[in-house]
Amino acid sequence: MNGKLIGGLAVVVLVAPVGAGALATGFGPAPGGDSGTPAPTPVSTGTVYDGDGGGSDGGGSDTTATQAPPPFDFTIDSIEKCGQTCRDVTATLSNQQSTAASGVTVYTQIYAGNTTDSDDRVWSGTEDVGALAANDSYTSTNRVELSLTEANKVQNNDGWITIVTTVESDDTTITFTERRDVA
Repeated sequence: MNGKLIGGLAVVVLVAPVGAGALATGFGPAPGGDSGTPAPTPVSTGTVYDGDGGGSDGGGSDTTATQAPPPFDFTIDSIEKCGQTCRDVTATLSNQQSTAASGVTVYTQIYAGNTTDSDDRVWSGTEDVGALAANDSYTSTNRVELSLTEANKVQNNDGWITIVTTVESDDTTITFTERRDVA
């Protein structure tokens, strides 16, 4: 069962332009996403995965080749321009587990630069996915918009952004972190 379209912001991915370039993230936002007060994000109870799918135990060490894949995976399906600092992003969250996941919620925060300092946050969003059957996927199209001030903040950080996406279910909470040069 491929999921349904919910609201106006992304389950798994974010995109917004910066100057002449485009801001494209790894995953994220959902309805309720905006540049206002961020939703409280749960702390990861599992591995923190970096942008290339590798993991970290939180202490900075890389995962070994024998480590199991993460319980969830993200895919960016398409990115469509909807304005100068706006992108509609279609993304898919997949449950890679052999059992159903319940109570699934996705939290995403985008920061200007290579930091996660709260002063550098330019976007946040939350989406309730609900239940996701084993080996099933949820697809959503969401809108990500930055104000001119927020886009300028990214540009002033040489086009670098940091995307932190946390997937919380009743059984586990994992975090994906990705840094991108979007200049």
